[in-house]
Amino acid sequence: MKKVIPFAILALLIIPASIVSARSDSTVKPSIVLIHGAWADGSSWSRVVRILQDEGYTVYVPPNPLRGLTSDSAYIASFLSSISGPIILVGHSYGGAVITNAAAGNSNVKALVYVDAFAPDQGESVQDLASAPAPSGQPNSCLAGDFTKLFDFVPIPGTPGDFDLFVKQSVFPSCFANDLPSKQGAVLASTQRPLLLSALPIKSGAPAWKSIPSWYALGTLDKVIPPWAQLFMAQRAQSHIIQVKGGHLSMISQADDVAEVIESAAQSVQGNSNANSELTLAPTIN
Repeated sequence: MKKVIPFAILALLIIPASIVSARSDSTVKPSIVLIHGAWADGSSWSRVVRILQDEGYTVYVPPNPLRGLTSDSAYIASFLSSISGPIILVGHSYGGAVITNAAAGNSNVKALVYVDAFAPDQGESVQDLASAPAPSGQPNSCLAGDFTKLFDFVPIPGTPGDFDLFVKQSVFPSCFANDLPSKQGAVLASTQRPLLLSALPIKSGAPAWKSIPSWYALGTLDKVIPPWAQLFMAQRAQSHIIQVKGGHLSMISQADDVAEVIESAAQSVQGNSNANSELTLAPTIN
């Protein structure tokens, strides 16, 4: 008796393997890599990590050395090279400058997500962006001004003239953590990781946002990188801009909203994003 191969199975056998592969790739969830900023550590992403893991994503939170844009970006680029498959790369604050450089040349990075973050152009430094004068009627950064009143300076042994900068604990809660309970802000001030003073003027290389699609979670209550400065960078990068009603640490205070922005970027890689669900902030500066 002859065995008859069902038509449906026969059809699968004659479909080119490349087509089957392409269909399966479009449903693979990308890995998500979260990069923290200065005066923070990986624990700042804890609530976002839990949300993303519950949605089935593999999430990595490597330490950002905070030693300088060139070396920090090289370290993160090396970490990214160890991950196979598509990647959504997310940066908060100074971490935004890091991902702008670290993603360059890595074809696995399919989307960038900036969260209250610096997104420098080539030749710009974090210091340049942080010290840019505010438009008329807009506030300056709460970390702009006399550094001796804003930061504690800790000398680096064997490195004359350089210092680890810590945001003063009297400044941190109302500036950095302005939308969190004061006691929580005080804890974060005590556990902050410092940024090297010499890291501030280091110039950025060619920005990855010119060739990789980007999303921007813009904290409307941010006092460290004021909304007008975030909007300028996000518009320049042609990012998908989503307002988040939070301060500089919105990934802590508004974790659900930040996770949703990251998932929007991830879904775009999987081919099922919904652009209409995004809230784009109307321009407010010239």
